[in-house]
Amino acid sequence: MYKRSHRQLRLSLRNILTAGWKCGLILTLSLSVLQTGCRDKTSSRDYDTGDEQSKEKFKRSVVPVADAEAAVIETENPAFGKIVIELYPNIAPKMVERFKQLIKEGFYNGTAFHRINAAVGLIQGGSPLSKDDNPDNDAAGDSTYPDLPAEFSDILYERGVVGAARNEEGAPGATDAQLANTANCQFYITLKRQDAFDGRYTLFGRVIEGLSTADVISHAPVEAGTERPSSKIVIKSITLQPRSNFK
Repeated sequence: MYKRSHRQLRLSLRNILTAGWKCGLILTLSLSVLQTGCRDKTSSRDYDTGDEQSKEKFKRSVVPVADAEAAVIETENPAFGKIVIELYPNIAPKMVERFKQLIKEGFYNGTAFHRINAAVGLIQGGSPLSKDDNPDNDAAGDSTYPDLPAEFSDILYERGVVGAARNEEGAPGATDAQLANTANCQFYITLKRQDAFDGRYTLFGRVIEGLSTADVISHAPVEAGTERPSSKIVIKSITLQPRSNFK
């Protein structure tokens, strides 16, 4: 779930969080988030986010309330269907506002899903640098807007959750708590239960239609030893449509 890392993936959820996927996020199978372990779905236990300010803002036992608008992702490849995302402004108001703002500006049109990993169960996209011909810089892309503060909750990272990627690295001596406040524009979709992400990444939505499309994308061929698709998976557009149009 970190933005900036290109290390080789390892099939271990604990190691997933030691490398990175951001501005998402979805990185190599080594994200540096500490594993928190499985929790009961109704659990509202506290999580140690690393600083008192984050603890004060941590949302506990909050039921997600869908925004009036849903985000609809369409790719340039006609073989892929739509992915419809329900947004939760009562859980992550700043990230939802940013996501909707960028959608309205057409920011995501022409970007790509630059990280995919079926084994881990994650796909990541939204980097503006994925529009150029240099795949090595895709993970580092941000919008021109400032990074956002962490908006953590105790909602579990189940299959179909949409989260905000953040940086793996920062200034020398930067703490995990400081790096938590670096979400910007990249996003990821979880295709498996990711208990190590619980309380460590901003969760701001859920896929309500087209999760099978995300599965297909995750299984696309990748370059050897990487999470980089062999052929670019371009996002044709992300639009906002009435949530009432979908089940």
